[in-house]
Amino acid sequence: MTRYLRRGGSAADGGRLRMFCFPYAGGGASAYAGWQRRLGAAVDVQPVQLPGREGRMADPRFTDLRALVDDLDEQLGPALEGPHVLYGHSMGALIAFALAQRRHARGRQLPLALLLSAHRAPHLPPPAITNGRVSDDGELIRGLAELGGLPRALLDRPEWLAALLPVVRGDLLLCASSGNVERAPVPVPVHTFAGVDDRLVTVREIREWSAYTTRESENRVLPGGHFFIREQEAVFLEHLTGVLRRYEDVSGFQPLDLDLVGAPAD
Repeated sequence: MTRYLRRGGSAADGGRLRMFCFPYAGGGASAYAGWQRRLGAAVDVQPVQLPGREGRMADPRFTDLRALVDDLDEQLGPALEGPHVLYGHSMGALIAFALAQRRHARGRQLPLALLLSAHRAPHLPPPAITNGRVSDDGELIRGLAELGGLPRALLDRPEWLAALLPVVRGDLLLCASSGNVERAPVPVPVHTFAGVDDRLVTVREIREWSAYTTRESENRVLPGGHFFIREQEAVFLEHLTGVLRRYEDVSGFQPLDLDLVGAPAD
């Protein structure tokens, strides 16, 4: 059993669709706590616990995207051989796509769909906070707070912030290495989600992910800022449920034809 998953490393789970969830910079598997209960029994929610945080604090963190994806592919390989989708928010979107791209290059089982939220397409210039240019801790904290990435409880606990900042900085280095992502599309439907008030990434930048698939793509614009998955969780999960329903019938292990399902939501 891999340390990336809290439970279940096998591909089989009663025929249910699996959703592997990758966290944002500084986040961990707990970012998706409660999603299993809210999304119901048809989907098996599998939060991915990256090293160097939460229950894996002692494990060395990755600061290079390619190295992390190589390890994920090796460690998650058995679980990814069954029907699944990959979801990622912000940094997690980048990881999810890079993992699918690597598995495509290796001829391995691909996800039925990629669900990517709050991250620009990799070929676009990164915002300042994610390209390693923010060196001052105070500036970094202010930037994260403005994006909604630091709960009030953390802002009031300097000792907690001191433990979090090295994790965030390592993850931002990983995001800065996104130039390693090839502009090579994968044969997987791509669903993107954008917050209308996101100050880090624009709706237009998120729509650029359409260049990275040879299949269908759609973009959904939701209320909220960069962390709309927290600010507007109920609204977001309603949209997510609508997308997942297209892939819940996994008996054929093939993604549905979105052209037959309906037009993409803008």
